[in-house]
Amino acid sequence: MLAFGVRIIFISLLGICGMVTQLMADNNLASGTTNSATVSLLTTNDAVEQEFQRLMAADDAAQAEVDQWIRDNNAAAARGSAVPKADLERRIRERFRPVREAYNDFLMRHPKHARARLAYGSFLSDFHDNEGAREQWEKALALNPQDPAAYNNLAHLYSQTGPVTRAFEYYGRAIELSPQQPLYYRNLGDAIYLYRTQAMEYYHLDEQQIYDKVLELYRKALSLDPTDFPLASDVAQVYYGFKPLRLEAALRSWTNALALARDEIERQGVYLHFARLKLQTNRFEEVRAHLSAVTNEMYAELKQRLTRNLEEREQAARGTNAPPAAAARQP
Repeated sequence: MLAFGVRIIFISLLGICGMVTQLMADNNLASGTTNSATVSLLTTNDAVEQEFQRLMAADDAAQAEVDQWIRDNNAAAARGSAVPKADLERRIRERFRPVREAYNDFLMRHPKHARARLAYGSFLSDFHDNEGAREQWEKALALNPQDPAAYNNLAHLYSQTGPVTRAFEYYGRAIELSPQQPLYYRNLGDAIYLYRTQAMEYYHLDEQQIYDKVLELYRKALSLDPTDFPLASDVAQVYYGFKPLRLEAALRSWTNALALARDEIERQGVYLHFARLKLQTNRFEEVRAHLSAVTNEMYAELKQRLTRNLEEREQAARGTNAPPAAAARQP
């Protein structure tokens, strides 16, 4: 998911660059200051940019085709006629081989093209070539130290390979450079949540303060992308870490997530969270109502577990969680 998010940002940057080039040409023509050197520079830049755009289109086309192969093979697997995994992987490698060669050829001729190195790093990362990706992203960052996407990509790599503290640092730098990008706040929040022990030392905070920091980052991301259901769910999930439980705040967050749910599966997932939270305060009738609204088979095991917990807590509340001593002695 992260890689996909980074690619969306990257494509938008390409659009901005194209707009800037066009504005330069328009302004020069309007002011009558166009000279042969400017025309030559714009023509050269346009040629390189057009070639780069074609490279990106080839990458996207290969990815779309491979994605379709995978979907088709998964569907075939359900019918018992899937292509063997090794054969599919070989076919995928062959499909991407000319794209890899095109990246290498482009960068050999344009070694200072920062965006191409950023894109090639993402390409290599998709193939789990972490060292290759790191090399390309570091070169991209050296060419453009103000590129937040390069910091974000390297931070993601450091969160996987270490040192984790470098991930905290680089995600933070990406936020500084692009404070309106929700993905960067979310990624930093994910890293802090996942590596809480290291984050406590890095930020000099205790565990409860770390949860507050994660909550702050997720909320900021949600304020920038207020219709994102998974992000709203992340906000609500953080409350499980607080001790004592901030029940009403947690319920408000899940209510917000419910309003953003895109389908019945997501809505029923939220109902289970409502049940889990309200069970802790013995709101049995509400718990039962939430559980009865969950009908999707994918939630059957969790629903069953929560139903057992509900029955046990109801018995405990009535003081009947064990049979009477006299009855227990009867044959």
